[in-house]
Amino acid sequence: MPNNPAGPPDALISALRRLLRPLVRLMISKGVTLPTLTNLLKETFVAVAEEDFPVNGKRQTDSRINLLTGVHRKDVKRLREEQPSERAMPQAVGLGAQIVSRWVSDALTTDSEGRPIPLPRQGKSPTDPSFDSLVEGISTDVRPRAVLDEWLRLGVAIIDENDRVVLNRQAFVPEKGFDEKAFYFGRNIHDHLAATTHNLIGDGNPRLERSVHYGGLTESSVNSLAEEAEKVGMDALLTLNRLARERVDADKGKNGADQRFNFGLYFFDDDHSLDDQQGSDSEE
Repeated sequence: MPNNPAGPPDALISALRRLLRPLVRLMISKGVTLPTLTNLLKETFVAVAEEDFPVNGKRQTDSRINLLTGVHRKDVKRLREEQPSERAMPQAVGLGAQIVSRWVSDALTTDSEGRPIPLPRQGKSPTDPSFDSLVEGISTDVRPRAVLDEWLRLGVAIIDENDRVVLNRQAFVPEKGFDEKAFYFGRNIHDHLAATTHNLIGDGNPRLERSVHYGGLTESSVNSLAEEAEKVGMDALLTLNRLARERVDADKGKNGADQRFNFGLYFFDDDHSLDDQQGSDSEE
C-alpha cells in the first residue's frame, strides 16, 4: 500500500508497530492496561507539543496543541494545568553510579588493563585503596556499610573468599531491584530512541546509532558471539568512562559545563529471523 500524503509514512508506522511489541509485552506482564497507557500517551503528547513545537513569538494555545496531537481540548486544558509526578532517581542509582565510575577509572582501583580490582572493605592505612575510602571519597552522608549492603542485595557486588568487595563485571547493572532496573530502562531506551529520532527527523548532524546483525546462526555461534560482544563492549565502556572522568575533572567550574552524554551497548538474540539472513553494519 503506498504512503498516504495526508498521513504518516507507512515505513514509520511499520517501525512503530515493531518497536511497540516488547513494550506492550512488558506492560501486560506488569499490569499496565490500555486505558493507563492511553492516559500516559495523552499526557506525553501534550507535553511534547507544548515544549518541542512552539510558535515563534506566539503563546502556545490549547487549540494548537489539539491540532498537533489530536488530544481533545478539554484534556489538553486539564493536562496543561496538572503537574505530572516524576519519581526521583533511586538513591542506589545516583550514588552507586558515581562510585562505580570512580572505581573503574581511578588508577588506584584498576589493574594494568584498566579493569576494576577487588577492594578490601577497609585499607590498612588511610592511603590504601579500599571500598570504604572509595565511598567516602564520593559522599560522607551515607555509611559505606549501607552502600555495600544495598549492592549485595542488588547483585552489583559480591564478597569473595578473601573478604574483598568484587564489582559485578557488568559494572552498575543491578541483578535485583525493580526500581533501579526500571530507571535505567527509562533513561537508556529514551536516549537510544532520541538519537535515532533525531536522525529520522533529519535535524542537524546525524547521531551515532549503529548495529551489527546476522541471521542463519546456530545457538552455539550466538553464545560465542555474545561472549565476545560482552568482552569488547566492556572494554569500550571502560575506556570511554576513563576519558569522560578526565573530562569531567577538567571541565569542573567552567562556563557551559552543563552537557551530558550517554553511550550504551546491547546484545539481543532470538529464534525468529525478522531480517534478511545476510548481516551488516547498519546506520540509522
